[in-house]
Amino acid sequence: MKKRLITFLALVIILGFHFQSIAQFTPEELAERAKWEEFLKTAKVVGQKQMGGREAVTEPWKLTLEKDGVTKNALWKNPEGRQKGYVEGWRWEIVAYRLDKYLGLNMVPPTVERRFQENRGSCQIWAEYWKSLRDKYKEKIKAPSYKVFYWNRATYLHRAFDNLIANEDRHQGNILITKDWRMILIDHSRSFRTSKKFTNKLIYTEKHKEGPKIMKELPRAFVEKLKSLNLEVIKDVVGEYLTDKEIKAVLARRDLILKEIDKRIKKYGEDKVLY
Repeated sequence: MKKRLITFLALVIILGFHFQSIAQFTPEELAERAKWEEFLKTAKVVGQKQMGGREAVTEPWKLTLEKDGVTKNALWKNPEGRQKGYVEGWRWEIVAYRLDKYLGLNMVPPTVERRFQENRGSCQIWAEYWKSLRDKYKEKIKAPSYKVFYWNRATYLHRAFDNLIANEDRHQGNILITKDWRMILIDHSRSFRTSKKFTNKLIYTEKHKEGPKIMKELPRAFVEKLKSLNLEVIKDVVGEYLTDKEIKAVLARRDLILKEIDKRIKKYGEDKVLY
């Protein structure tokens, strides 16, 4: 009986380890994504408040949505073009979510297109979280020792994702932390750049302006999904929301990511880079 219990606990640990090493949303949350996508599109707006200030430079709206007795908050935004020195695009919020799903990243909350006040925009389920990364550093909170390994792996994943989509606006305020130390990524309206600055080199490398920020180790499944990307695959995933030029820029960055991975494999061995 004792031997069976030890075996069972070992299996639980292994399965939990495997899950948290890859996905950040729980299996239950992932199973409900289609439901929340439909909710975002069809629920009635019963409350609305426009946001602003340093943390909401695109002045999005916090909407309260209700359908069939269920009430949820959502974030609606529709920035387009250059604003306050940056090129913004609401469509890129939707693309980031769709690519997140395709790649199996599972870090971006459900996001769809929805009209509000007669305008097209992105609508994202309001992420439930405990602290932002900024809060973590400000309050000098340390991850529990048994979560550090998973947190580091999530960090390498977000770097790979931001490298792929050329997200120039990742900061401590849009990396969210759940109470059980899972990572949620929001705010992707400054992504999918096409200039040489974002197609000739990656954002996160050993030469990052703040010091080395590498993609130390990544899931094999994620890397295989990266390899599967081509113009038609991306078009099928993202629909009308990316131009051919933007898709080609994604593929150029994908190639750079794969080169970085190959370099690390040659230097450290495949088992140290892929899991």
